Amino acid sequence: MTAIRVLPDLLINQIAAGEVVERPAAALKELLENSLDAGARDISVQLASGGTRLLKVSDDGLGIGKDDLPLALARHATSKIATLEDLERIASLGFRGEALASIAAVSDLTLTSRRRDAKHAWSITAEGGTVSDPGPAAHDPGTSVEVHELYFNTPARRKFLKSEATEYAHCDEVFKRIALARPDVAFRLQHNGRAQWHVKAQSPDERISALLGDDFSAAALAVDAQSTGLRLTGLVGLPAAARGARDAQYCFVNGRFVRDKVLAHALRQAYQDVLHHDRHPAFVLFVELDPARVDVNVHPAKSEVRFRDSQALHQFVFHAVSRALAGSVAGGATDTVPGAQARPAAVPYSATQYRMPLGVAQSAAVYETLFGRERAVLAETHAEIPALTETGAEIPALGYALAQLAGIYILAQNEHGLVIVDMHAAHERIVYERLKTQLDADRIAMQPLLIPVVFNAGRIDVATAEDHAETLAEIGFEIAALSPTALAVRAVPIALKDADAGALARDVLAEIREFGASRVLTERQNALLSTMACHAAVRANRALSIQEMNALLREMEATERSGQCNHGRPTWHQISVAELDKLFMRGR
Repeated sequence: MTAIRVLPDLLINQIAAGEVVERPAAALKELLENSLDAGARDISVQLASGGTRLLKVSDDGLGIGKDDLPLALARHATSKIATLEDLERIASLGFRGEALASIAAVSDLTLTSRRRDAKHAWSITAEGGTVSDPGPAAHDPGTSVEVHELYFNTPARRKFLKSEATEYAHCDEVFKRIALARPDVAFRLQHNGRAQWHVKAQSPDERISALLGDDFSAAALAVDAQSTGLRLTGLVGLPAAARGARDAQYCFVNGRFVRDKVLAHALRQAYQDVLHHDRHPAFVLFVELDPARVDVNVHPAKSEVRFRDSQALHQFVFHAVSRALAGSVAGGATDTVPGAQARPAAVPYSATQYRMPLGVAQSAAVYETLFGRERAVLAETHAEIPALTETGAEIPALGYALAQLAGIYILAQNEHGLVIVDMHAAHERIVYERLKTQLDADRIAMQPLLIPVVFNAGRIDVATAEDHAETLAEIGFEIAALSPTALAVRAVPIALKDADAGALARDVLAEIREFGASRVLTERQNALLSTMACHAAVRANRALSIQEMNALLREMEATERSGQCNHGRPTWHQISVAELDKLFMRGR
């Protein structure tokens, strides 16, 4: 074994570069963060060959003086912290003093800077770790860092870089994250001489639309919540606009993009009963809190953090996002379904339909609101309606039922046009939310059956019913053993009184048997209630009267998360009159 010796500074920096700048995108992130910490309001990025051949970041920040230029390339030299107290309350993006030294050790780097009160700029170069003396240069106030041939002196590291397109894609993603975090700063990006991005200083919503597209913003809900020392703002994507990959998930803590298990779990919990199968939500969220309550000194890449009170933050984020997703149709969340989010603002229009017979489903007053006094009188007297003319008066968000299609869909008319409702999915959500509310209030109300439903059961089911009678009572069931192979359902939840009691009991017993009573009433509670709601929801091919259809629409308007069923599928879709006119080429 050789003797222990101190490693040379160049080798130390090259080792550090493996963690801090493992690829061009990581170097770009460090340089952009330095520009923001310097108070830059306009930042320009130039890349060549995915950032491996050239990576240049220019800004209009405070600049660096001549005497500080050599220190800027020294290890653990920084202007951002000086004491342990500073480290425990980090407000800047950078603080370790490693980035420039690490980059300079594995590239040819030129640092040019001019303070705003200086007559000219100064420049310093580093070639493979060898640093020159500062020399005069021409430059506007601000700083430019120009990196050539990244990893030229560490061929093993360069060999593991991916293709130019892949490395550029990582740089582009880093650029978007930084630009999303600071909408008050203008950013430009060029790659191989071609402009890729140019975003001016703008509002947060405008920046999100500029970088992620108008479709993202149109299919998202605003979040703005505050608690003691905490604030959460941003946009959360609609469940119906969820994606197959986690490619549009951006979470920032005090302006820093992070990947944090606490925040990720809170968001998964908020979306748990409105997402379809393995879909992933899209969101751009900003968490603001006292810097002393979060530790960012966890990893050199600074993308991992630890919170002093992670449980409080988890609950805060969970409830804030849940409230945003839970808006009822009547409460203004009518734009939470594809087809609805892009519809125009409510404006009067005229739509005429001839000789449609309508049964009385609402009072004459509501028909008068929708169709006018004369049509309301005709509806009340069961007469045929020669024409329906919308008056511009306020009507319910989902309007009034017109007909049933294929035994599956309800067709309704509101002030925007045609509403199509999946009646089973909508009713399933209504029943599910009702069951959740009742269980949260202590226990679900029972409906005794006049004639108990008896069914054959296995011995394990009989034993489960006997052992967990109290759990069954909490969720609204009374199931008694008649023999070693037969069970009788004597009571069911009131909301499920029309369901197949035997099939429902079998599913509930199977859930309890597989997961245990304690889990069924805790983490498996929503899954169990979802199963129960599915049994009770109105089935396809069941004919509904106009009155029943309207009753379902009114309940949807009063129910949280009614835009999606329990499995995340949309429950309704809006087709505006303008879209219908386009289909029939009207006005051309």
